[in-house]
Formats: sequence, structure tokens, C-alpha cells
Amino acid sequence: MHWFVAGVVAMTSVVAASNFLVRIPINDWLTWGALSYPVAFLVTDLINRRVGPGSARRVVYVGFACGVILSLFTSTARIALASGAAFLIAQLADVWLYNRLRRITAWWQTPLISSAVASVLDTALFFSLAFAATGLPWVTWAIGDYGVKVAVACAMLLPFRLLMGKRDLGGTNRRLPNAAA
Repeated sequence: MHWFVAGVVAMTSVVAASNFLVRIPINDWLTWGALSYPVAFLVTDLINRRVGPGSARRVVYVGFACGVILSLFTSTARIALASGAAFLIAQLADVWLYNRLRRITAWWQTPLISSAVASVLDTALFFSLAFAATGLPWVTWAIGDYGVKVAVACAMLLPFRLLMGKRDLGGTNRRLPNAAA
């Protein structure tokens, strides 16, 4: 059960930090939140890989609730709610797609593809809900944010591989026996 607590703490921390940091632009293309949020996909994929999609969904649900509540104190209500909606939809899509791909793709393709696809959903939903009609350069922030998410997904392949564990060193991408669909 320690994986559940660690996953929820990681998700909550990433969401709350990212919702605070998204309000601080680096330039017209990026906010600081773009650098922290993609770690949420690493957390989801690791839990999905280790204990299955049912467990990953539970971490997403609890992380979503805790992240939104904490974000209401560290960010604006609009950002917290936009983040919650985008997070929930994108993370559940990531869990579903990762679980489907893990049987047919190499260990590195599965997290990369599922994160890249889910990041499209997350980026489009979050930036349109959080910043549309604010006068802020949210479209360019969304483009920059997506670029960073894909770059971080590539960079997270090494930690993903290292954290997969010794039992996964054979390179296969089979379902774990205890991985409930």
C-alpha cells in the first residue's frame, strides 16, 4: 500500500506546485508550471506498470481531489478547477492508453506515446479553461507547454526505466498478474 500513498503524495504535490507555478510566465511561450506538471504522467505510468490500471485510476482520483483542494489555497479558483478537469480527463486517458499499449509496444514507447497523447488533452483543456478571454498569451503558452511535456516525457524515460524495477529488466511489456483492468 506504500505505492498508493507515495503516488497520491506525488500527484498532489505536482498538481499544487504546477497550479501555483503556471501563474508565473517565463516568456510568451512558457510558464514555470510547464516544467513541473509532466512529472504527473511519470507517476501514473509507473503505478500503472507496477500494480495495474485500477490502482493507477485510484491514485488519479485521490490525487485529483487533494490537488484541487490544495490548489484552491495556492492558486486561483479558475486555475484550480481548470487544472482539476484537465488532470482528471488526461490522466484517465493516460491510464487507459498505457494499459492498451503495454501489450504491443516496447517498454519505452508505451509511456512516451500515452504521455504525449494525454498531454494534448491536458494542454488543450487546461489552457482554454484557465486562461481564455483573460488577455494573457494562453495559446502560445499552450503550444510551449505541450512542447515541454513531450520533451519531459522523453527525459523521463530514463527515470521510468530505472524505477521499473529489476523484475522488468527483461524488456517485455506484459501485464502484471495482479494488474486489474
